[in-house]
Amino acid sequence: MSTVQPANGALSPRHISKKQKKEQDDDGIPVPEITNLDYVNLTTHPDAFGVDPVPISWGHPDAMIRGPVICTVRHMSQRNAIGAHSGSYCIYTGLAVAAGKLNPEYVPNLKLTSPVVKIGPHKAWSDPKKIGSIDPFGHLTTECYSGYLNKGFDIRPTIAVTKAHIDLPECREAIASGRLKPDGKILMPTGQSIVSKAAIEPVWYLPEIARRFGCTESMLRQSIFRMTNGMYPELITRPDIKIFLPPIGGLTIYIWGDPDTIPDEDIELSCRVHDECNGSDVFGSDICTCRPYLTHAIEEAIKTAQRGGCGIVIYFRKEGRSLGEVTKYLVYNTRKRQEGGDSAENYFRCTEEVAGVQDTRFQALMPDPLHFLGVTKIHNFISMSDMKYNAIVNTGIKIVNRVEIPKDLVPSDAQVEITAKVFHGYNAGEAYKNIDEKELKKTVGREYGYNGDAEEKKEEVAVVQD
Repeated sequence: MSTVQPANGALSPRHISKKQKKEQDDDGIPVPEITNLDYVNLTTHPDAFGVDPVPISWGHPDAMIRGPVICTVRHMSQRNAIGAHSGSYCIYTGLAVAAGKLNPEYVPNLKLTSPVVKIGPHKAWSDPKKIGSIDPFGHLTTECYSGYLNKGFDIRPTIAVTKAHIDLPECREAIASGRLKPDGKILMPTGQSIVSKAAIEPVWYLPEIARRFGCTESMLRQSIFRMTNGMYPELITRPDIKIFLPPIGGLTIYIWGDPDTIPDEDIELSCRVHDECNGSDVFGSDICTCRPYLTHAIEEAIKTAQRGGCGIVIYFRKEGRSLGEVTKYLVYNTRKRQEGGDSAENYFRCTEEVAGVQDTRFQALMPDPLHFLGVTKIHNFISMSDMKYNAIVNTGIKIVNRVEIPKDLVPSDAQVEITAKVFHGYNAGEAYKNIDEKELKKTVGREYGYNGDAEEKKEEVAVVQD
């Protein structure tokens, strides 16, 4: 077996088997082998007969030399990634096949799906230390890997880029109050704003993921395998496959203004990295600052674009600090029912009591979409999070200004959250600089008080005493 080492010293060498050398034509693309889907194979092994994954060299700047990510069921022997496309929605694909609604051998028609705006390539695309959790070529499947598609390979995009009109009541209110002014280009008189947006599925290069979390690749594989109850045996049996498509939520990038200006450090760039909060973002729950901070960031993004710059909001599917919405609601109940009621002083402790950990978002992977866009300098970072700030600047991106949420946008019941976070390290700015231990101890949220909740508390105490 011969090895071709990428010129940039990428972490994954490119292995080309004798079988692939024989079968590939002058274009260097192997002949696709179609899997018999009537046969169920519980797992595969690197030395098993017929196993011959398409070579992939993560971090190589040339898409063809880097190789496509192949993670579809049609090419089991040539597949070079563990997992499945569509993140957590891959289970619904199985349901569609079981219900007889989807032909498992169907190959999508990608003819009209190419990006509507150009993104990249950028220098960071060839640096695994900057991009290891998404495929930077994921939106260029039809452009970079047309030769594979024409030969019959089933290769799916992991990024889709389109345009949209965003219609938020907060933008209409900002126009009415004079904070925003329609220009007919970025912001319409109706309150709609014009954006480019990219949906991104996670694609993990396991050696880099392990490096960022300070563990061995073997420990990473074993931990994921164990904590998913053995869902992905190839994490253990296929150490030769370095790519993993995890069954988790992805992210969406929203861009106001011209994406081509993003890499230019002399052009203003405003950015918020936002983690999903369905209760607040969609339904307006007032226990946290998520929706008001998100809509404030969108307003600032629009203003930046109108000044000739660019505004970005990156929306991660990390519900409940990646602990999930069920866990989040259990924490809410604990916060409200604890002795003394919901308090800023015990804000983080309640999460630890329920989940065993304060936060599993682990921002080590978060900067990757910024590098995908070519970001090297953020003029206005619309976030107070110390963890996000540190993660971004540690990858070499400069941040000039940190913008806190205006105090008048913080809901009354979210005072507990904002006080606890600022006291424990969030950037206070001018608005929250007076938060100290005394403020921490006196800040409390409202009690439930629904349906005789006081009597419910008494009954619970009586049960505990018995």
